[in-house]
Amino acid sequence: MTTFSDMEPSPISVEATAPSLALRGKTALMDAVEDVFYGSVAGVVGKYIEYPFDTVKVRLQSQPDHLPLRYKGPLDCFRQSIQADGLYGLYRGITAPLVGAALETSSLFLFESMGREVLYNTGLASRDKKLSLPTLWLTGAFSGACTSFVLTPVELVKCKIQAPMLAEGATVAPLRPISVIRDVYRHEGLRGFWHGQLGTLIREAGGCSAWFGAKETVTAMFYNLHTRAATTEAEKQSILSKPLPIWQQALAGASAGVSYNFLFFPADTIKSRMQTVPLGGMAQKRTFWNEGRALWQQHGLRGMYRGCGITCLRAAPSSAFIFMVYDGLKRNFPLQ
Repeated sequence: MTTFSDMEPSPISVEATAPSLALRGKTALMDAVEDVFYGSVAGVVGKYIEYPFDTVKVRLQSQPDHLPLRYKGPLDCFRQSIQADGLYGLYRGITAPLVGAALETSSLFLFESMGREVLYNTGLASRDKKLSLPTLWLTGAFSGACTSFVLTPVELVKCKIQAPMLAEGATVAPLRPISVIRDVYRHEGLRGFWHGQLGTLIREAGGCSAWFGAKETVTAMFYNLHTRAATTEAEKQSILSKPLPIWQQALAGASAGVSYNFLFFPADTIKSRMQTVPLGGMAQKRTFWNEGRALWQQHGLRGMYRGCGITCLRAAPSSAFIFMVYDGLKRNFPLQ
């Protein structure tokens, strides 16, 4: 039986645990620049793939409790959305999310690298040894927790554009990012942009632990299978120095996306409901715990996972592309 200790991290993990950046001809600053730039490119690519599915997910999540459900499920939501606004309507408000995707993905990779540095500098991990898989899950959690503070304002604007609602549940005219930002600031001030922060924090800390962790775990499993046939240490190291076949890279990335979304989806549902409530007094009174309790009382566990299927469906290809683009750029276009 294969255990975590038998598995080898991916090529990026091996690179990140090398004795020093200087030995690789790269400074810490250039490594950070790579994380930001390549992470931004990967995030934008992933966002174009997933955005229509994300719009459907938010609309399913944010249906009012006191009215009959408007959508019977993801396919019905797709159908009604396209009939009402055309395919363009599914991309409504994508400008802010594209910026958010660049910020989110670059922040995730940057903070994940910073998490490793924290472990090295505090003596909890050695640069001379490869990080264990449980440790990589931990650095993923650190990355997600830090990124949540960057992400909450962007997601708040995105959710209000994707699922605009009046208090009685009627839809309003399409909103634009600037008008949403202005209204949020006028009604709730700067603090209002972090409405739903606790939900984002829980989702990102737990979800990103699973995102990075699942990708590294599946990657390690594939490398373990490849190295079983190696007869010498040199042959084993040669295998580990090469990237996995494309389909295996895609499967590792897809497993990351599904793990991220499924495990902490209820936190995302509660966060979306908080962020789509009309601005004003009621929005300020809806806390994470109150919203979660009301949702549980109304719809139970099923309500918590409303829209989860469509979310996992879009997350699999999106995360696969994000990791393949990021890993490919880091491997083939290193900044010196």
